[in-house]
Amino acid sequence: MKDIGILVARILLAILFITAGMGKLGNVQGFAAFMESGGVPAFLAWPVIALEILGGVAVLIGLLTRPAALALGGFSVLAGLLYHFDPADQMQMTMLMKNLGLGGGFLLLALQGPGTWSVDAALARGRLQHG
Repeated sequence: MKDIGILVARILLAILFITAGMGKLGNVQGFAAFMESGGVPAFLAWPVIALEILGGVAVLIGLLTRPAALALGGFSVLAGLLYHFDPADQMQMTMLMKNLGLGGGFLLLALQGPGTWSVDAALARGRLQHG
């Protein structure tokens, strides 16, 4: 059951970032302007989109899971603090807590690892058989 749970957790975490990154492709200029509103330079729009899509796919398939989880977790916390920390607005504070929770989930994934049903595990099994 543990490996099924880790797989489901990876899927649930990954789909949020893959769909968010893909959605940003439809209006990169608008996203860049939004980033600037939080004090982040617009030229970072493409790297953020790449992190969301590629990091999400990495977590989904379980490839380079630990570094991808740490990157997405750090991104979640940072984005929450930059764009949702507004104690006067309960909805924004709820969004901040969501981002902090995502950071915690990614930290747990980084510490736990991707589970048996992952590319990382398959690669490790191959090294053990041929090593």
